[in-house]
Amino acid sequence: MIKKLLFLFVLSIAFSANAQFIPLSETSEVSILTIGPGDQLYDKFGHSAFRIKDENSNTDIVFNYGVYDFNTPNFYTKFAQGKLLYELGLRDFTSFLESYKRQNRWVKEQTLDLSIAEKQAMFDFLLNNAKTENKKYKYDFFYDNCATKIRDVLQEVLGNKLVFNQEHIIEEYTFRQLIQKNVKANTWGSLGMDIAIGAVVDKKATPIQYQFLPDYVFKGAENAEINKNGTKIALVKDTTVLFEANRGEDTIHFFTSPFFIFGLLALGILFITFKDYKNKTRSRYLDAVLFGFTGLVGILLLLLWFGTDHTATANNYNLLWAFPLSLLFMGAIAKKQPKFWLKKYLFLLVLLFALLTIHWITGVQEFAIGLLPLFIALVVRYVFLIRFTDFKPVEETK
Repeated sequence: MIKKLLFLFVLSIAFSANAQFIPLSETSEVSILTIGPGDQLYDKFGHSAFRIKDENSNTDIVFNYGVYDFNTPNFYTKFAQGKLLYELGLRDFTSFLESYKRQNRWVKEQTLDLSIAEKQAMFDFLLNNAKTENKKYKYDFFYDNCATKIRDVLQEVLGNKLVFNQEHIIEEYTFRQLIQKNVKANTWGSLGMDIAIGAVVDKKATPIQYQFLPDYVFKGAENAEINKNGTKIALVKDTTVLFEANRGEDTIHFFTSPFFIFGLLALGILFITFKDYKNKTRSRYLDAVLFGFTGLVGILLLLLWFGTDHTATANNYNLLWAFPLSLLFMGAIAKKQPKFWLKKYLFLLVLLFALLTIHWITGVQEFAIGLLPLFIALVVRYVFLIRFTDFKPVEETK
């Protein structure tokens, strides 16, 4: 342990001195570490890192592109705006592995079949990338994360000698469908993501783009080849399970799921609407709440679209049901006799739901299945308001 700490100390001196060369021996190894999912939403997609091991110099370092600094000024604001910088961090392999054992997350290692020159080139690249002036990067969930960095570094160092074969990609998925392989559809985590992310993630991902997920980095490396003097050989020469997690399948508890909860809310809205119809009255404060809720969600979606650097939150057609202007019209719809122009606005809201349905059916954007009961209830409520509410005639508003 003392030797490993000493080596890390030497590395820090090397960085400060701008050194670019620390020699590896012939017996050194370069490998890809893939970590399985954890309990938290941000852990559900797994993790990837590089490991450089050289027993001759007692080197065993993990290069981890998934590090960020909680002490960053305005941390949460930058995170929300998509401006938070991630960085390449170094860690002793033993402590790295132990941390994931404690989290009960499986760890697999793929040792790469590289020449000593290729290993050295990989090590030099990572050391240079880990310098203070180079280590930070703007994180993007789909295009620049801990997993895509593995793919990109391999391509940068090995160049056209590396070939990613695609035989393991047997079905075409959109980015959203790939996410749902890790986060099941009728869960609160999936609901939040399906509301926040837009139609840009509903396009088909190319095989190489699948590698924004660590599992596909593993499969991509497993099926990749490298050119050795005109002969193609497998990139991975050995795969080892370093830790086997004792983790069961994630279960969905229907009675606490979004579909059930929003189903109850929808039944409440439909019941009140039916009573209003029978009694020839209107629960105007319910309408104010619905306008306020949908309008507030719409404002948040607009901010995510236009007020942040998150690429995945653009072109979000959830705005078709969460229309921002509704927030401004809460007071108007709560009046005992609302003005006539609100009838036209309600007709617009019903039309927007028709557009939402077309977008969903044609695959322009997929919406959260847990919201379906709420969608039905909102449409029924809006139609009821259009047909049975006593709006103030235009001539009386002059």
